[in-house]
Amino acid sequence: MKGETVCFSFDVLPVNDLVTFPSGHFKSNTFSPQIVYLPCIYRNTDILKPDYLATVDVDASSSTYCQVIHRLPMPNLRDELHHSGWNACSSCFGDASKKRNRLILPSLVSSRIYVVDVGTNPRAPQIHKMVEPVDLFWKCDLANPHTSHCLANGQIMISCLGDPSGNGKGGFILLDGETFEVAGNWEHPGEAAPFGYDFWYQPRHNVMISTEWGAPRALADGFNPADVMEGFYGSRLHIWDWTSHRKLQTLDLGKDGAVPLEVRFLHDPNATEGYVGCALSSNVFRFYRTPEREWAAEKVISVPSKKVEGWMLPEMPGLITDILISLDDRFLYFSNWLHGDIRQYDITDRRKPQLVGQVFLGGSLVSDGPVRVLEDPENQPQPHPCIIQGRRVYGGPQMLQLSLDGQRLYLTTSLFSSWDKQFYPEMVRHGSVMLQIDVNSISGGLSLNNNFLVDFGEEPDGPALAHELRYPGGDCTSDIWV
Repeated sequence: MKGETVCFSFDVLPVNDLVTFPSGHFKSNTFSPQIVYLPCIYRNTDILKPDYLATVDVDASSSTYCQVIHRLPMPNLRDELHHSGWNACSSCFGDASKKRNRLILPSLVSSRIYVVDVGTNPRAPQIHKMVEPVDLFWKCDLANPHTSHCLANGQIMISCLGDPSGNGKGGFILLDGETFEVAGNWEHPGEAAPFGYDFWYQPRHNVMISTEWGAPRALADGFNPADVMEGFYGSRLHIWDWTSHRKLQTLDLGKDGAVPLEVRFLHDPNATEGYVGCALSSNVFRFYRTPEREWAAEKVISVPSKKVEGWMLPEMPGLITDILISLDDRFLYFSNWLHGDIRQYDITDRRKPQLVGQVFLGGSLVSDGPVRVLEDPENQPQPHPCIIQGRRVYGGPQMLQLSLDGQRLYLTTSLFSSWDKQFYPEMVRHGSVMLQIDVNSISGGLSLNNNFLVDFGEEPDGPALAHELRYPGGDCTSDIWV
């Protein structure tokens, strides 16, 4: 990958690999990420193998382009590495002692947290520290850590899905930024949300917003539609006072907002709005601050379900599992894991996003599969299977990461191992993939890059499932500007 140029209407100032957006004049800068990190798991064999962190070469001029150049196995089993975060990011701008040299790896099933040294040798990371589950259980009464963000005070904050018994509990763990010991809860006693998942904070407006997935004991073994009716999945956004840590509001999005997952403020720190993707309802909501300084939400994008036969339900939702916003706040991207497509929307008009790009990459609706579409409000033909370099893509597009210049959209296809087994058993058998989508960042448009394929079906210990992607130099979903 060549150097990436990114332009904004405010300064972009690199300091110790950290950037910030103070108000100011137009300026551009160049970033050159050449590798990405992906947590991976083995789940296609009766012999248990540890999860591992893969380092992938994405430098097009390199002799090891599109290859896994290093694998860091975890010392435990059944972790389920999922999302990751940094020990320092743009919220630490101005503190010369802070460097983005530790990757935080929470384990969604075991509740263990790994701290990985990516600073000493970025191309061959090593484990720096382990935080054992008992510390989360006893110090915080929390389990199943998910999203990790660094804070401006040097601490690390991690959202959790539940309590140690598998019940839903949306609380937050604080880690010391130097020792990585559990410091305690961010929220006040008794004020955790019913469910947890993702969160995003915006200090300029003294606010944090968190989302809900479901109770760990309900979702751990796969998706059961009856659990939705039983109230084991969420539909709310929670608004928190960033300074006092008090919960201010709860926005119930109802059936149209079932299972709100990834939440993103606009990158401009002056903005008082953003978007959240609701998986089960397959809608995107815009949240915003009202003139009365309350917070509200409105549905701005809807992906209609398709009436089908040959599937577990008579209607198939798109299942929006990941969303992100380009660094210039112009485009919104999201993945429909079941329908199999990635969509690009122009969000220049924040309330009326316009679809400007779409590409199908596998999914459950492929034309040679068992599912038949009986009725489609969008009148789209069933897509052909996605085959790249002779390799069929099983599963659908899931985790997304956008290059800093907005021209390359990377994706992986694994969601959560038990759900992978339920919906895409062939992907578990053959392994997931990492693909690149070329983006028209001027007028919109998406196309598969047929020269880029990382096949995790060819791993030395057998097919693996790769999940979220992280750039060492920062990316569109981990940095928060203050």
